[in-house]
Amino acid sequence: MHRGKPAQKPARTHAKPDWDDFRFVLRVAEKGSLAAGARALGVNHTTALRRVHAFERRLGVRLFERLAKGYVLTAAGEELMRTAQQMDEMATSVERRISGRDLRLTGSVRVTTTDTLAVSIVPPHLAAFRRKHPDVHLELTTSNAVLSLSKRDADVAIRPSGRPPENANLVGRRIAEIAFALYAAPSYLADHRTRDLARHLWIAPDDSLGQTAVAEWMARELPHAVDVLRCDSFVAMRTAAVAGLGVVALPCYLGDPEPGLERVRGPLANLTSELWILTHEDLRGTARIRAFTEFMAEALIREQRGLIQGRGRGA
Repeated sequence: MHRGKPAQKPARTHAKPDWDDFRFVLRVAEKGSLAAGARALGVNHTTALRRVHAFERRLGVRLFERLAKGYVLTAAGEELMRTAQQMDEMATSVERRISGRDLRLTGSVRVTTTDTLAVSIVPPHLAAFRRKHPDVHLELTTSNAVLSLSKRDADVAIRPSGRPPENANLVGRRIAEIAFALYAAPSYLADHRTRDLARHLWIAPDDSLGQTAVAEWMARELPHAVDVLRCDSFVAMRTAAVAGLGVVALPCYLGDPEPGLERVRGPLANLTSELWILTHEDLRGTARIRAFTEFMAEALIREQRGLIQGRGRGA
């Protein structure tokens, strides 16, 4: 009886991982949890779980230990993480260089600024820029945290700084020196007539704003001041001062336009900062980035430099 050759099993193939596989591992590792990693990638929890598990099966190794406190990298995961970080940096660098050659006045510009600037002097100029360049889409991130321009968290930063940018890859323009003054509501001043600053009640920045010029000034000048309220936002501090809780130190561009506040003292010679517009050097040749930074700088200097420097009220 003739027997044929036994049927051969199909060869096992291993699909090569693509960049998305590494991105999923990188974001989950950076965020410390599957849910946070999924949010950073713009996908749902189930998709992130499926992609990570599929990647582990293809590699034949476990990349994460699933602990109660979150996802922790294994030894194999840490090794792969280093490779993923290098790939991420290379991809971001290529993206910046390619974007820098874009000469069209279309596309998006991601702007990061502080809450104080976002509720005061920046919005009118965003509107004016859009009227001039309607094909450029603006994205505004309002945060007191410093987002990374090198990692493309944002394209342009409009921020206070006590010194020129130290990052050699950042380029920018100094707009003006930022003046600060002390403010309080008329109702508060009617009940607290002392000129001794140490005897006033104070609205102060909390630890999250500990590196700001105001926090450093208060620590230096009023180490024993009574804080009736501490806030993580200068906008919230201004609102509390309008309600009559106490005295507050604010940038003049935020305090002077507020009709519910009066200057108690200032501008203060020993409390200053600087306003900068910054971008990454790889992006300064991008038409929309260059158009935006030049427009904003000229508008702020032309229309609001006096307010920024404390000449907006009684000066």
